[in-house]
Amino acid sequence: MIAIIKYKAGNVQSVQNALNRLNVDNIVTDDIDEIKKASKVIFPGVGNAAAAMEDLKEKRLDTVIKNLTQPVLGICVGMQLLCNYSEEGNTKCLGVFDTEIKLFKANDAKLLSKNKNLKYKVPQIGWNNIYNYNSVLFKGLTENDFVYFVHSYYAAACKDAVANTNYILEYSAALQKNNFYAVQFHPEKSGEVGETILKNFIELS
Repeated sequence: MIAIIKYKAGNVQSVQNALNRLNVDNIVTDDIDEIKKASKVIFPGVGNAAAAMEDLKEKRLDTVIKNLTQPVLGICVGMQLLCNYSEEGNTKCLGVFDTEIKLFKANDAKLLSKNKNLKYKVPQIGWNNIYNYNSVLFKGLTENDFVYFVHSYYAAACKDAVANTNYILEYSAALQKNNFYAVQFHPEKSGEVGETILKNFIELS
């Protein structure tokens, strides 16, 4: 059974729909015991990091999540909350990954891009390629496959990065440390590539 963590920032329905399409038993829950006994845990998220952390603290899920020992997959804001700190709301996060979450600065795009005429918008919305795979999550994928992003904040490059992407600047598209896996993009909205990533996570021992 896979537990999908229910909290104020969770985009749980699209994740649950993706698991249902794969015929995977799952439960959407904020119950601590259910989460602890699940074979795997998915920690999704959309919305505001500060509000999300407050909700996790109120439910006592902040301590629970960072101490889980089964495979955990953070998605989008779920990934960001697994890092040390987010500039969004000056938020101290869970500290699983030793990196910070920063706001894209679209006004710096011309300085950071090799193409001086290319203009960027924040948030990044749409398909982008990922590369430099270094995780079982990407087994069976082709370097530079495309996945779907929706976000204004990004994880700075760090030693836990297992895939990168580039929008305004290069940043971490995916992170991995011990039993914790995390992706900035939305695998549940990324077609066959995203389905492969979810299958790879489901098949982890």
